[in-house]
Amino acid sequence: MGRGRQKAKHTKVARELKYFSPNTDYTALERELTGSQHDEFSDETAKWAEYAADDDDTYVTGDEQRA
Repeated sequence: MGRGRQKAKHTKVARELKYFSPNTDYTALERELTGSQHDEFSDETAKWAEYAADDDDTYVTGDEQRA
């Protein structure tokens, strides 16, 4: 395929993407922005709590060890 045909195909795809406007579900957007998913987040946090670092654990870099 020549460069002209390839460029024409890319231009066509770019134009389709530029003018594509999907339908927006504003109620779902409002639920997401108001934080109704906070309960789901706390459940997710609880599930991984055993892997979280303790407050006493600190990360010490090589520069801090020399001081």
